[in-house]
Amino acid sequence: MSSANGNGSAPCLEALEARRLLSASFLSHLSATPTVTGNTVPSNGDVNPYGVAFVPQNVAKGGKLHAGDVLVSNFNNSSNLQGTGTTIVEINPKTGAQSVFFQGKGELGLTTALGVLPQGFVLVGNVPTPDGQNVDGPGSLLILDKNGHIVKTLKSAKLLDGPWDLTIDDDGPIAKVFVSNVLDGTVTRLDLAVPSKGDDVDLLSATRIASGYTFRTDPAALVVGPTGLAFDEKTDKLYVASTGDNAIYAIANAENSGPHGGTGKLIFSNQHLRGPLALAFAPNGDLLTANGDAVNADPNNLQNSEIVEFTTTGKFVNEFQIASDPGGAFGLAVQTNGDDVTFAAVNDITNQLDIWKFDI
Repeated sequence: MSSANGNGSAPCLEALEARRLLSASFLSHLSATPTVTGNTVPSNGDVNPYGVAFVPQNVAKGGKLHAGDVLVSNFNNSSNLQGTGTTIVEINPKTGAQSVFFQGKGELGLTTALGVLPQGFVLVGNVPTPDGQNVDGPGSLLILDKNGHIVKTLKSAKLLDGPWDLTIDDDGPIAKVFVSNVLDGTVTRLDLAVPSKGDDVDLLSATRIASGYTFRTDPAALVVGPTGLAFDEKTDKLYVASTGDNAIYAIANAENSGPHGGTGKLIFSNQHLRGPLALAFAPNGDLLTANGDAVNADPNNLQNSEIVEFTTTGKFVNEFQIASDPGGAFGLAVQTNGDDVTFAAVNDITNQLDIWKFDI
């Protein structure tokens, strides 16, 4: 047995080390001080960052999007009124430099429902209020082009009732977008036709694939309902972070199933969860969720604003604190590029994006 580098044992040792790191706790790689911190407040003063999404490495060129950058959506305006933020900022993960990718009109309230397609289209949900206290209708899902211009607005009081979070299964010309609806406790799958060239996206179908999650208004959080979504293409399972139920569920056959109800199978629910919000897969296959503290808050005020790591079989792995005060954690996202891993999470209290970079 031989190798190109003249050391037959080296590749085996490297592979073993890579597997060891991947199988270890993902959160154990994070230090107390982020690698980079970016300010999420744009020039119009919007605050309360919610959604986090990486721009794909293979994103279409020629627009405002830059491969590997991080988009962050803002839910509040400069007066800190909930459901009135109108901006998406783009942050460079190497320098923390910020620019405005999108600024809408009126009271939008841009949510955690934020994602980017390789063709350069950006999807963002909104749940607006006229006064920061009362939700004004079901909201919508905006589709923006790579220059931050609205090309389509998807509305449906039945299937898009408060788009609160989303995840995308990108299959090139067809993208399946899963959306959690905070105002009626459901999950919808949207099938989109996405051209490689062109300036629009076509909605092929919209299907409700889950329901029955707890939803309600909340004096502090405005609304509570199903939030974070993470899709496992290998198993065709969609994982749902249900904030009000303080639990994570899994929906089987999510990609192709027809209309049906139910919450799916309960995966994880224990004392480490405190109103789970955003949800994402770590490179080692574990799930990461952000505790918003609106449910099961720590009476001792010690375990606030945490990111929780657990397996898809429901085993707790680790936790990491974003802020010492409650309500700091919300959106999060992970991107891998070869051996490089970038993890980004917002801090709602300081209005910043914390970014950790390391390699595996």
